Amino acid sequence: MTMPSMSADTGGCPVVHGAVPLSGPRFHTDPHHLYREMRRDHGPVVAVELPGGVPAWLIIGYRELHQVTSDPELFPRDVALWNQWGNIAEDWPLLPMVGRPMPSIYFTAGAEHRRHVDMVEPAMETLDPFELRRDCEELADRLIDGFCGRGEADLVADFAVPLPVLIMARILGFPDEDGPDLAWAMKALADGGVDAQAGYVRFGEHMRRLLASKKARPGNDLVSRMLAHPGRFTDEEYILDLQAITAAGHLPTSDWIGNSVRLMLTDERFAAALGGGRRSVGEAMNEVLWEDTPTQILAGRWAARDTRLADKVIRAGDMLLLGLAAANADPHVRQHLTPGSEPVNTGNSAHFAFSYGEYRCPFPAQQIAEIIARTSIEVLLDRLPDIDLAVPAQNLVRRPSAFLRGMTSLPVRFTAVRAVGGTP
Repeated sequence: MTMPSMSADTGGCPVVHGAVPLSGPRFHTDPHHLYREMRRDHGPVVAVELPGGVPAWLIIGYRELHQVTSDPELFPRDVALWNQWGNIAEDWPLLPMVGRPMPSIYFTAGAEHRRHVDMVEPAMETLDPFELRRDCEELADRLIDGFCGRGEADLVADFAVPLPVLIMARILGFPDEDGPDLAWAMKALADGGVDAQAGYVRFGEHMRRLLASKKARPGNDLVSRMLAHPGRFTDEEYILDLQAITAAGHLPTSDWIGNSVRLMLTDERFAAALGGGRRSVGEAMNEVLWEDTPTQILAGRWAARDTRLADKVIRAGDMLLLGLAAANADPHVRQHLTPGSEPVNTGNSAHFAFSYGEYRCPFPAQQIAEIIARTSIEVLLDRLPDIDLAVPAQNLVRRPSAFLRGMTSLPVRFTAVRAVGGTP
């Protein structure tokens, strides 16, 4: 993206002069206020600067995001098109999240992308939702048994983070003991800090071992079903697809759990329903997808040719970041989605929490995440009905990431109870 000076073509918002830094504490303390300022000052398409001075466009308008995600020909998810490769260092911390040209379901476009989808989605569709719910109940009980006798816990470290890893172990077929190290690797990768590259390497090592074990001993698991697909895929392709599936199933689901429980513990609208109100759990989860969605910004799309988006000129190879959270909050569209005085998040699923279009989160994966999150919260509230925050709500700390929104901890207290059986 070469824009060295102010010009009308860039809407007065070139990358070198006037770009918004896509970093800093406001992205995890008060992102909605920050997005309102961006919308006021720059409109629905914002020139931003990633760490290291890397330019990009952040799409924060609902209609503009719908336009980008609905046009995979003009805005493919093809990182090979990026016009900044000559400026990207090998140790750039966001590289694992942005990606490199590689034969993965997440980093391919067009027919090649659909080839991977045709292998992954049918394997996901074979998962039995009732069996998955039973596994979630069992594993949630097991984790709660580990802290229910203490009368206090950190629901992020003790529950929301490990539970999706344990579920993925059941779904994919990797050993439970690999869970903690796998969780560390994915968190380090997503946070984009100094450990991001090391996390990416460790993540790949786990997937290589998993693939080798399933080739040697197929079982009743997702990996074995992927291997049984008649299409021809290399080991690298399987490994990269497994990385994409596992990463997508872990931290966003963990944060969906944590953010939903936080909402129910801090908002008086849910206070009366903590003792097992099933409808309120679903309402809290849907509200989080609108107002506090785990994936705030998604990388990315790359322009296939020069074009215009809103009032900005987008050059071929420019990177576009999908501002899912900002688009959800776009006041120009929310007023049209809201019938009368009803909140937009009441029974309305027109949010961008799972992206949209050809490269959206696959529908079976959305269902899996919903079952994991909802079941875990229901079991938690059934087991610990008087759960409450152990610190003032304003003291809760968010993960230091502009891309993912979750809490670093969620300290709670409750009446200590006996374990129901089994050990975590």
